[in-house]
Amino acid sequence: MKRERSLRERALGFLARREHSRAELRRKLLPHAESPEQLDALLEDLAQRRHLSESRFAEARAHVMSRKFGAARIERDLRAKGVSDAEAASAAREARATEFERALEIWRRKFGKPAADAKEYGRQARFLLARGFSIDVIRRILRNVDD
Repeated sequence: MKRERSLRERALGFLARREHSRAELRRKLLPHAESPEQLDALLEDLAQRRHLSESRFAEARAHVMSRKFGAARIERDLRAKGVSDAEAASAAREARATEFERALEIWRRKFGKPAADAKEYGRQARFLLARGFSIDVIRRILRNVDD
């Protein structure tokens, strides 16, 4: 019983610091669990008590990432962290609503002036694309940057 309490304390400690996905918390706690079944029971209990929430994690992670990244990158990251496709898509949908403004702000901080030639245009486009912004948003920014 002491081990269960210790495992619960570890889990609550992780969750007190920041939100975690179920898969992420499982990975962190597995080395400390007596069995995978014990860990699964604990995770289920935490979810029922609403200490562990995929939607809260997805929302918090998307909010932090939206300062630097586009919706596609946010969605990929959430899926890699073990968030369900539906939750990841929902969080990314919210990020898409402000994607143009965020991409423009990031572009202004990084480059600040229109591309002088095709090579520079390509470099700026690749930068924004790697950040997960959509092609449509990138085109709008790079073609209308003087506006």
